[in-house]
Amino acid sequence: QVQLVESGGGLVQPGGSLTLSCAASGSNSPLYVMGWYRQAPGKQREVVATLSTGGHTNYGDSVKGRFTISRVNAQNTATLQMTSLEPEDTAVYFCYARRTALASIVWGQGTQVTVAS
Repeated sequence: QVQLVESGGGLVQPGGSLTLSCAASGSNSPLYVMGWYRQAPGKQREVVATLSTGGHTNYGDSVKGRFTISRVNAQNTATLQMTSLEPEDTAVYFCYARRTALASIVWGQGTQVTVAS
């Protein structure tokens, strides 16, 4: 059973940077895709960035050019580097993974990111 643990959230000023990390356990092979979603109060969960083992990336429109996702396939870890943060980026960020393309989604417990002066 795959489990995901996030770390790195916190409070940052507008224009600042923050890095989130996600570590997966319970899989002996690289997960098909890992990434991040976020959910702000009163809003639906939305994609932030995903990265497959084949190197395909997908970024949400609001973070393109500011956030960068990377991963180490052999270790099943993923990192989200966030720069030029804006108050609108405030949300709970959830690590996301699928073991295969058709497997169920696995979610982490979430980590809070707050952008405020």
